[in-house]
Amino acid sequence: MRKQDLIKDVAQRVKQPESVVGAVVNSTFDSIRDSLSSGEEVTITGFGSFRITERAAREGRNPQTRERIVIPAGKSPSFRPGTQLKRAVSGEPAS
Repeated sequence: MRKQDLIKDVAQRVKQPESVVGAVVNSTFDSIRDSLSSGEEVTITGFGSFRITERAAREGRNPQTRERIVIPAGKSPSFRPGTQLKRAVSGEPAS
């Protein structure tokens, strides 16, 4: 499912125009991005948590030359699904 498909699906479910739902979806993603950028964790109860994970610097190899290189430390967004989402995906009944 792409973002536009999500917008269409939500618009049908809530019986609102796609333009309105699109603005809400885009604002939701913007809020999540801004919170993560400022170092905050975003938790959506029943769905999961978005957070920033820090990766340490490590040694790697250039796949073309096999030369050793240092891959710098960095930050990366990650998602940890909540229990309800895990159950829905695995087909378990909701509690």
